[in-house]
Amino acid sequence: MYGFYRAAAVTPVMRVGDTNFNANEIIAAFRQCAEQKCAAVVFPELAVTGYSCGDLFFQQRLLDDAKTALRNIIDATANTTTVLIAGLPWREDSALYNAAAVIQNGSLKGVVFKSVIPNYREFYEQRNFRSGNGFNRNYLRFDNLDVPAGTGMVFDDGCGFSFGIEICEDLWSVIPPSSYLALNGAKLIFNLSASTALVGKADYRRKLVAQQSGRTLSGYILSGAGVHESTADVVYGGHSLIAVNGAIVRENERFDRSTSIISADIDLEALNAARMSESSFNDARENCSVTARKVDIEPVAEADELQYIQLSPRPFVPDCSADRQERCREIFQIQCAGLAKRIEHTKAETMVVGLSGGLDSTLALLVAVETCRILKRDTKSIITITMPGFGTTERTRSNSEKLAELLNTTLRKIDIRTACRQHFADIGHDENNHNVVFENTQARERTQILMDVANASAGLVIGTGDLSEIALGWSTFNGDHMAMYSVNCSIPKTLIRYVIAEYAARTEGEIAAVLNDVLATPVSPELLPADKNGEITQKTEEILGAYELHDFFLYHFIKTGASPEKLQFLAKYAFEGRYDDKVIYNSLKIFIRRFWSMQFKRNSSPDGPKVGSIALSPRGDWRMPSDAVPPEF
Repeated sequence: MYGFYRAAAVTPVMRVGDTNFNANEIIAAFRQCAEQKCAAVVFPELAVTGYSCGDLFFQQRLLDDAKTALRNIIDATANTTTVLIAGLPWREDSALYNAAAVIQNGSLKGVVFKSVIPNYREFYEQRNFRSGNGFNRNYLRFDNLDVPAGTGMVFDDGCGFSFGIEICEDLWSVIPPSSYLALNGAKLIFNLSASTALVGKADYRRKLVAQQSGRTLSGYILSGAGVHESTADVVYGGHSLIAVNGAIVRENERFDRSTSIISADIDLEALNAARMSESSFNDARENCSVTARKVDIEPVAEADELQYIQLSPRPFVPDCSADRQERCREIFQIQCAGLAKRIEHTKAETMVVGLSGGLDSTLALLVAVETCRILKRDTKSIITITMPGFGTTERTRSNSEKLAELLNTTLRKIDIRTACRQHFADIGHDENNHNVVFENTQARERTQILMDVANASAGLVIGTGDLSEIALGWSTFNGDHMAMYSVNCSIPKTLIRYVIAEYAARTEGEIAAVLNDVLATPVSPELLPADKNGEITQKTEEILGAYELHDFFLYHFIKTGASPEKLQFLAKYAFEGRYDDKVIYNSLKIFIRRFWSMQFKRNSSPDGPKVGSIALSPRGDWRMPSDAVPPEF
């Protein structure tokens, strides 16, 4: 459903040279994967015989037994479209090949030969096997049928599922065959491996698999030979991995003495979208000197539910605390570097920051303070301005003023209510009518003050709006929408919290206390009067829906080109138990409506640093007509 396919890697229990036993183990694991509705499952290199047979590969009995085992495996796949990929030695004419048999629904669909034959240190495969690159036919004869054979084949079901095959050392070569297979349309790469277990090698293997999946914009599924291989001089750890576009998503427990199965639900639509938007991928395809053969297979089943996927409800925020801390610090450094460059270039003498006591203006102030440190400037050159209006609460006003003083900035307090009342009188607006005019008058009055103070002090107005607000158009046009440099413009609301929290964690005393209280304050523009207890009445997430939902929609909409229906489908799994279907649907309706209707604001947005792969600058990252019609949903 929605382009998700389930792929599995199996490391079975095996006996070296016992093809009947090995075939039965392969069949048992395959049936389990077929019951789980896997589209394809891969077994280790030479799994039918065992990788470590050595010169036994020259024995005709072993080769004959391998073919008999293969026939049994083929028969066992009847009446299911799940693809089985298993390794075995294959003699063709007078040459012996390290092969992968591709089997589906009782039929041998193809035989892929290993291209790169290692012959160094513990590996001496050239003693037994020839490279498939020397196979000069397109087919071989098996049981009176012509079967596609050789290298450079892409298996395709005609409905969006396509894959190529590498065998162990192929991946470790300078230019892996998977690079060409991906450029020829393979969205998944299956690797049958018998890589030895050495100290530090597992981590290197992880990096290699992850990097190749990212380089080829593919899903990469590797099955490693296990501990039951011969251990005369080396040990095999049974390391299996599944990576998707640069990230490891599934990994088994190495050195397991039982059959190991790992599965992942892989979004091939998302991979296809990434390939369409990555010009370097398409440029490489146009210049690719290798043309792969397409081999037709029967349509495989899509995953009708997501059981084997890590679908984070906060895709912008790393789950690992160490990774999250590192990302937050890097984001902060990028913000400061961008602002420092703009200050140097314009020779601005001051930075003007409007403080509201909320998340965005707090982060903007922290960036400005750090930028002063970088440029060896006095933080007094930062002019912080609090501008209480009709909805400002004591909590937010106090936090903003405390923070400005604690950070040693030049604080100014300018109450905007008198100026707004004069404006209401000038345009004939009733102050008791708390409509959009009432709200936006305050936002525009604040921006006018900031701009004029910046002009008077030879400074720059530092914008505070974040990526989530920009996506939803949650700003006043020609009000807080505008600045001279916007430092938060590509950081979503869900991530801004963590950037501030990380800063607070390495700060002590009163500054940390204020920052933590800012983090605990409800998100609000505070443009409507507070309640009788002086508490915030206008809470953004009660109006728009939860920011974590909108950030989730934004990520998958931009990153994968997901349709509204698919966004709802993904959110259902990511937020299971947290939001019901109605809440998700209503929030998505708001996201779609606002994202399309607010492009005109994005088209006239100020400069600001890009910190992640998703940004909405009309100059580089997101170009869209202001009058585009949103999809029906």
